[in-house]
Amino acid sequence: MDSSFVSAWNDYEITDAGDGEKLERWGAVTVIRPDPQIIWHPNKNKSLWRADMRYIRSKSGGGHWETLSKTPDKWHISYNSIKFIIKPTDFKHMGLFPEQAANWEWAERLIKNSGRPIRVLNLFGYTGGATVSCIKAGATVTHVDAAKGMNVWAKDNMSLNALKPCRIITDDVYKFVVREKRRGNFYDAIIMDPPSYGRGPSGEVWKLENRLYDLVAACIKILSTKPLFFLLNTYTTGFTAIAAENVLRLALEDKGIKGEVKSGSLALFIKESRLILPCGITARCEF
Repeated sequence: MDSSFVSAWNDYEITDAGDGEKLERWGAVTVIRPDPQIIWHPNKNKSLWRADMRYIRSKSGGGHWETLSKTPDKWHISYNSIKFIIKPTDFKHMGLFPEQAANWEWAERLIKNSGRPIRVLNLFGYTGGATVSCIKAGATVTHVDAAKGMNVWAKDNMSLNALKPCRIITDDVYKFVVREKRRGNFYDAIIMDPPSYGRGPSGEVWKLENRLYDLVAACIKILSTKPLFFLLNTYTTGFTAIAAENVLRLALEDKGIKGEVKSGSLALFIKESRLILPCGITARCEF
């Protein structure tokens, strides 16, 4: 897998991009956000660059939203039959990563074609895009994130899609996985989207380069005897798809588990220029 592109969005698009920024449409709302991958200097179509909101970075870190026209505090968009709550956050995120739809579709296909009940563990579950997608495909999902606010958002996304509440847990991901092994809880599929850096509910420090392999290895210990898939995704700058593939492949080999491991980039098309914007990397294993 070299790149995985998403084209089925009707409620989202990157209209144009250049000079370190992208012009996006989220439903009826247009926003301008910075993106470190946009290092080119095209001739922007200035008539297009009219937005409702713009995220302005601060020289001291972080940033703020500049409101250019009246917009709702939050609104909904859809991908196929799934609905999502969208709202701008202080960290420039909108509560959804549209490129992840490629991973949702991959997981949905495997779950639907499995012909059996599937238990999924979604780690660093964020606002629940993968959680909702897997539940709608027929799986039972346990969703774990250290941020209580993200878990509340995930519950709201489930309610929006008229889904029964699943197991949503606020906890340090690594500690949770270790406890699941002691409790004898096993999963047929594991999804994880670890951040570069973060802190758990009790101040536990997470640094991807120091802890990723150990976490993947711990997760492999709670795979069922008939696993379906393992999905590792990250947006960490400088961390390549091949490195992610190596981590997953070696951790599986260490436990004598065989599977087909592939890796690549997630990407989205830019409507105006027809260029491709890279949006993180993925390593996937089908068993």
